[in-house]
Amino acid sequence: MTLNVIGGGLAGCEAAWQAASRGVKVTLYEMRPEQSTGAHHGGQLAELVCSNSLRADSVLNAVGLLKQEMRLLGSLIIGAADRTRVPAGGALAVDREAFAKAVTEQIEGHPLITVVREEVHAVPEGYTIVATGPLTSSSLAENLRAKLGEDYLAFFDAAAPIITRDSVDMELAYFASRYDKGDADYLNCPMTESQYEVFYQELVQAKLQEIKDLDKLVVFEGCMPIETMASRGRDTMRFGPLKPVGLIDPRNGQRPYAVVQLRQDNREGTLFNMVGFQTRLKWSEQQRVFRLIPALARAEFVRFGVMHRNTFINSRRLLTPSLELRSDPRLLFAGQLTGVEGYVESAASGLIAGVNAACKISGRAPLVFPVETAHGALINYITEDQPGPFQPMNVTFGLLPPLDCRVKDKQRRNQGYADRAIGKLTDFFNKADPCYLFSPETT
Repeated sequence: MTLNVIGGGLAGCEAAWQAASRGVKVTLYEMRPEQSTGAHHGGQLAELVCSNSLRADSVLNAVGLLKQEMRLLGSLIIGAADRTRVPAGGALAVDREAFAKAVTEQIEGHPLITVVREEVHAVPEGYTIVATGPLTSSSLAENLRAKLGEDYLAFFDAAAPIITRDSVDMELAYFASRYDKGDADYLNCPMTESQYEVFYQELVQAKLQEIKDLDKLVVFEGCMPIETMASRGRDTMRFGPLKPVGLIDPRNGQRPYAVVQLRQDNREGTLFNMVGFQTRLKWSEQQRVFRLIPALARAEFVRFGVMHRNTFINSRRLLTPSLELRSDPRLLFAGQLTGVEGYVESAASGLIAGVNAACKISGRAPLVFPVETAHGALINYITEDQPGPFQPMNVTFGLLPPLDCRVKDKQRRNQGYADRAIGKLTDFFNKADPCYLFSPETT
């Protein structure tokens, strides 16, 4: 029996890998490069569209815990990220080209995975994982809409510009990490109050790209365009991505009024992305306004910021905690289409869907991860019936059940969450079927 996986992004690749590593034949469909999404730039699998950062890597952060759980489960995506990482302080950032190449080579080299480069217009019969992400093609979206009987929800997601390292004025910029935590991997571009005022005024007046369905614009807070943030008040950016706290300029010992941070985007360190600068400004406006940042006065942009529609289903009504469609258990969903938000979260949902598809095909019951784990808490959030509108969610310790004992110190509390999660995960899998779930191919 063959498992169909639709979508060659992080979730789809992880799902295909997990199922194939458990002996299941997989056909992975990816419409690129024959059919473009408008946001991707190439034809590699697992291309990172927005940032090159998979965020914090310490288990004292919820997304770091999620990564560690994925490492224990033999994640394809986290394994490739670890091998292609670039300096980013306490974050796991990757050389995006090397990362996509590593994932593509492993997927295409697996003897049980067949990659088909064509657009899927309708969900095929049989066991299928839909992991088409926020840029699901219009024809498949309409097919899913009819099949699910539920309206889609949508918001708009944005990507930040990437500039060349050599075009940054190093007489004005300096390397540092906030509060000197970790290595000084971020390139900081300071601004005085008067410089910030000019930048702010030009930013809020800059011309925007026209976006289809603008009347339906709902922006996810975690990917808010910089101009939207600026429109909320003069100092909003200074309490967000331009926050100067902990970034003392080593040349004068002073804290700048505002700081724009750049993060390394490739292994060679020749490209840097503008942290927190997701945008829908017109490209000419991006060049004009962002060059008002003194250290970026001669910035060379290798990619301008873009904004695109992000589509997701009402998972709370449609999916079980094992990511099966309630009305058709042969159909599973994974990735941002389910309402998880973020690279790591998308891949984690693909891991769960891939494991459960393999379970079902082999005659085993699908697994529901313990809510004490980062995986279980995240999936519980998107599938449990709760009041209020359904919004995309990043993993956070706030999704996990409280610890048995109240711990005031945040670091100790987060360590407690992490210790409990790893213990629960290990115990859960050992009791479920250690030979099957921890096969040599997946560890």
